[in-house]
Amino acid sequence: MTAPADLRRFPSADGDLTYLDTGSGDPVVLLHCGFTDHRYWADQIPALAAEYRVIVPDVRGHGWSANATQPFRWADDLAGLLRRLGTGPAVLVGVSMGGVIATDTLLDHPDLVRAAVVGGSATGDWQYTDDWHRGIQAEYARTLAAGDIEGWLNAFLRVLPGEHRTADAVDPDIARRLREMALHTLSKHAPGEKDWLVHSTGSWPRVSGIRVPVLTVNGTLEPADLLAAAERLAAATPGGRSVTIDGVGHYPNLEKPQEYNRIMLDFLKSL
Repeated sequence: MTAPADLRRFPSADGDLTYLDTGSGDPVVLLHCGFTDHRYWADQIPALAAEYRVIVPDVRGHGWSANATQPFRWADDLAGLLRRLGTGPAVLVGVSMGGVIATDTLLDHPDLVRAAVVGGSATGDWQYTDDWHRGIQAEYARTLAAGDIEGWLNAFLRVLPGEHRTADAVDPDIARRLREMALHTLSKHAPGEKDWLVHSTGSWPRVSGIRVPVLTVNGTLEPADLLAAAERLAAATPGGRSVTIDGVGHYPNLEKPQEYNRIMLDFLKSL
């Protein structure tokens, strides 16, 4: 698949990382969920770019960014990009994997972060404990080991509606978009290849040292343990707060983009 013409390239120490850079004003960085790419934020980019500089990376190994060939950390990749761009402290907005990247960067590179919005996650060392998510994770491992891409995609899309709905309750176009992005990212990788990602550890004890605003935004249909972790993260930070969007699951920005955008813009204007 040919890279979109508006994507730019950042020459990292381990291959080129791609990103979108549009709009002008204070910088806002949008961090996509796992197995997708910058297109995940298609409903947010124009709304935010009308007033802000919006930077949307393809995380290493996703979209059109290079795969890893040596150990790396998500936060270090993002810090390298922001320092290269010289943007100054930015507001980081992330969902699921992107939310973890936001909190990791906030903890490890606090000089680069003005505020953070986290959804579908908490910190890098927080883990789901509910049986529903554990079942999906087991299905990920089984289907990937068997080379069953269709089975893996079905497991991936099970997260979309949340714990208390079936997939037919969600606009099928959202599932189509997620499927397209996930297939593109999967096509970049070989079965059984080494995972070079170095995960952050010891995050929770450091959360109390955060000194910038943190907002958590989640769908009400997320499992209770994730919602509790979001509340805990918000409560540990000065001025932190947690909001929910009613009747949606793991990707509230996809299901209710107008409501999500309003929450983002209100938060940004409050800074």
